[in-house]
Amino acid sequence: MIVTLIIACEVGFWVLLAGGLSLRYLAKMPRTGAAVLLLEPVLELVLLVATAIDLRNGAEADWKHGLAAVYIGYSVGLGHATIKWVDQRFAHRFAGGPPPVKAPKYGTARTVHEWKTAGRWVLAAAVAMGLLQAAIWYVGDSGDISSLRAWQTKMLFVIGINLIIAASYTIWPKQPKDSRARQIT
Repeated sequence: MIVTLIIACEVGFWVLLAGGLSLRYLAKMPRTGAAVLLLEPVLELVLLVATAIDLRNGAEADWKHGLAAVYIGYSVGLGHATIKWVDQRFAHRFAGGPPPVKAPKYGTARTVHEWKTAGRWVLAAAVAMGLLQAAIWYVGDSGDISSLRAWQTKMLFVIGINLIIAASYTIWPKQPKDSRARQIT
């Protein structure tokens, strides 16, 4: 049931996103479009409640419950950025909006971009880890929590990878090719 609900929430996310942006730009109803986009968090709330009910009804805590926590964490940490990314492209493609803002390629601006991205991923992983820990406490000693602990370990890995990537741009900032050639000579 949980996997089906996760898939339904993901499909619902894209349906609400497409509907909200279509109302905003194609139907020229920006407030209605914004209202539809504001329904996005309801999907995560439904998933959270359904997961808690599933565990309360005696379901064995397994990878599906962990995946639900990770999905909610992603939505919290990266959902807004995803919506903004799609919004810029939709406005440009269908409503004559300006071209989407591209990520900076070089120097300090790129480093800042990488740290902001890492921050979003850290937030997503931290929310997922918090939800996983709440599920562990909820299940208590009465059930097997090894799969939930495994998801927490994966979230630590996500945090570590993103911090390493951001730190690498701090230590070795990416430079344009022509400026590297001048530094070598």
